[in-house]
Amino acid sequence: MTRIAVVGSYGVGLTFGVDRAPERGETLVGSLFRTDHGGKGSNQAVGAARLGAGVTFLTAVGEDAFGDGAFELWAEEAVDASAVLRAPLPTMTAAILVEESGDNRIVIVPGALSALTPAHVDAFAAQIEAADVLLVQLEIPVDTALHALEVGRAAGVRTILNPAPAPASPIAPAADYLTPNESEALAVEDAQGTLVVTLGDQGARLRGAHIPAFPTTPVDTTGAGDAFCAAFAVALAEGAPDAEAVRRGCAAGAHMVEHEGVIAGMPTRAQLEERLAVAAA
Repeated sequence: MTRIAVVGSYGVGLTFGVDRAPERGETLVGSLFRTDHGGKGSNQAVGAARLGAGVTFLTAVGEDAFGDGAFELWAEEAVDASAVLRAPLPTMTAAILVEESGDNRIVIVPGALSALTPAHVDAFAAQIEAADVLLVQLEIPVDTALHALEVGRAAGVRTILNPAPAPASPIAPAADYLTPNESEALAVEDAQGTLVVTLGDQGARLRGAHIPAFPTTPVDTTGAGDAFCAAFAVALAEGAPDAEAVRRGCAAGAHMVEHEGVIAGMPTRAQLEERLAVAAA
């Protein structure tokens, strides 16, 4: 079994369906409301586990009902959450507006994630060192995320930074791979590592080469980047060439956008292989 260590976020997504995003000062009547597990770190950890990897996860959640629900999710999805910190703060929450077109707008309140420090990463070092790939995102404090990358690189572990959300100021992290979207790429222009830019329904760009998207009919684009990162990380851990790992990431993203809800849309290994097989036929 390949091993993925994830250092990132868990949060609860409160999703509101609307025909369009409201203008300033405008109130709209929505078409749906849903509460979902979220957080880029947790999403990617679950995605990697669904694809058959052994996953260890470091994050912070509150001492509240949302935090309790997080541990239930990880137990169901076979994600090792034994290192997760419980802090006396609210679990991270995100408000997600999903338009009829499938586009989304998201506001995040970090809460307990602000308590996750480099010292917690040091306590997680053994899990990082035992991994084939370390996957990190930026919904946690940036210094904690960058420290996790340093620990991984010092241990000779292949590292991936998903620089999302984009930091307020540009950063120059050292990671083997970076997986921004087009807007996030501007914040990591000086980073060291292979840049894999996700392009939504246009696929992805690897070292200037375009890798096309898979045909799909979007329902909800929330979580597409997380599905991409999970599949990309697992493929690299299994020894796939970079271009094939990106292609598998694009296939996972295509599967995700056909579903409402991130956890529901994360493909299993069988679902991913089926989409790849259809595309190859």
